[in-house]
Amino acid sequence: MHEKHLYEYAVIRVVPKVEREEFINVGLMLFCKRQKYLRIEFHIAPEKIISICSEFDMSQLKENLESFVKIGKGLKEGGPIALFEVSERFRWLSAIKSSSIQTSRPHSGFSSDLDLTFEKLYAELVL
Repeated sequence: MHEKHLYEYAVIRVVPKVEREEFINVGLMLFCKRQKYLRIEFHIAPEKIISICSEFDMSQLKENLESFVKIGKGLKEGGPIALFEVSERFRWLSAIKSSSIQTSRPHSGFSSDLDLTFEKLYAELVL
């Protein structure tokens, strides 16, 4: 039997018009402290975003989401936040924000295969 690890995940959302509070799930981040695991991926569906806000800046959204990935991977290009410990990076990325990119509250679970768990959650919540 494989050891199960406690993990947390948060859904990354785009809020095209913050004042309307409508959002579209565009990504997922999954974190496991014990395994020092933080995986972030995103998928932009422009047609969904444009249905809420026709003038939304897709290139800026892509750039901002790529920053999430760089921070998650701890890449120098992610800036000073990317140099934090894995748990601090996850906490910073999942903190409540009032910008057009927000995250859900973190949810937790147990998994013996973090990549498989990520894939299942990503398919269910983002794609």
